[in-house]
Amino acid sequence: MKIYPLNFLLGFGLLFLFLGCSQAASPVAIVPAVDVLPTAAATLPPSPTSQPPSPIPPSATPPPSATAIPTATHTPTATPTPTHPLMIEVMRRQNYPGSEIIIEQVLDPGDNYDRYIASYLSEGNKIFALLTVPQGEPPAAGWPVVVFNHGYIPPEQYRTTERYVAYVDGFARSGYIVFRSDYRGHGSSEGEATGGYGTPDYTIDVLNAVAAVKAYPAADPNRIGMWGHSMGGHITLRSMVTTGDIRAGVIWAGVVVSYEDLFTTWRRDENGTPVPTRTPDPESTRGRWRLSIFDVYGDWEENPAFWASISPISYAADLSGPIQLHHATGDEIVPYDFSETLYAEMLAAGAPGELYIYEGDNHNISVNFTTAMNRSIAFFDAHVKGE
Repeated sequence: MKIYPLNFLLGFGLLFLFLGCSQAASPVAIVPAVDVLPTAAATLPPSPTSQPPSPIPPSATPPPSATAIPTATHTPTATPTPTHPLMIEVMRRQNYPGSEIIIEQVLDPGDNYDRYIASYLSEGNKIFALLTVPQGEPPAAGWPVVVFNHGYIPPEQYRTTERYVAYVDGFARSGYIVFRSDYRGHGSSEGEATGGYGTPDYTIDVLNAVAAVKAYPAADPNRIGMWGHSMGGHITLRSMVTTGDIRAGVIWAGVVVSYEDLFTTWRRDENGTPVPTRTPDPESTRGRWRLSIFDVYGDWEENPAFWASISPISYAADLSGPIQLHHATGDEIVPYDFSETLYAEMLAAGAPGELYIYEGDNHNISVNFTTAMNRSIAFFDAHVKGE
């Protein structure tokens, strides 16, 4: 497993298969945290048999085997016209009022927390969510929160209480309210499941979830973090450059590169080399949103300003807080260099963060799950909970 300190997509067809799935003034150096939390991961999947090496301190030279960090290339530009809903500047001008959180069903409790199926409103749609609340007397200001953004799951197969069980449990047992939105069109949520990249709809649902949980009586509105996996990583990144309400983010195996990179480097040949993507079939609904954008704005060579304006990575300097990135070299769904690319952009922008690369592990970081969860919890403890 390679670890990078601070001072440092399978074929394009999979994009649509998973479509629904320098230095600033005085940046704070964040040293990767590796302390094992004594209670947070007690019943999570077992740790790998070998322990990871200690993190490299900020001033250290990376080991010879370290993969080179890609050069930062994206720069925010003026918002081109006509406007498009995916543009970050357009999203910043929208309102995300959320609503009261309604408890729809009481579930069996967890180890030290209560579980509910809840609902809230997003653009008039009733969106369901999994809500966990720590047991016991809450802090005076309320419990800290992790807004949890799941990756691609076929909307018709999605169930509120299924998948990501151990992930949610880890944060919930560590004293966080966890609020996991089902997104529109997923499970019982109203609305159409439009996908995670061609429209901002899922991000809008998440931003309304943030507003809803801020108003939840047991929550501390000033201590909110966000976790995202795969497509949920894209949603997390987009959210954190749209609103200032998120104090810190953790992204596992995230789709976090620019749209140009997303279209041109996610498809690879049998040797793993990126190859250009094919023009999408105009008869296929999976590629229709891309064609519709090309028809209006042209491609990234013809209109780089537009493509930068819809890519959250272009706004790394505007992140609402630090981000911790986790990715595995054996990920066959989202290439691990996506996280390296975002990390390079963050460094160039003076945005604080951490990057962990896990040798040979998979898209879910299953082998190193406990280690990655402990690091994620410790990161939120430091930057959200304030410990």
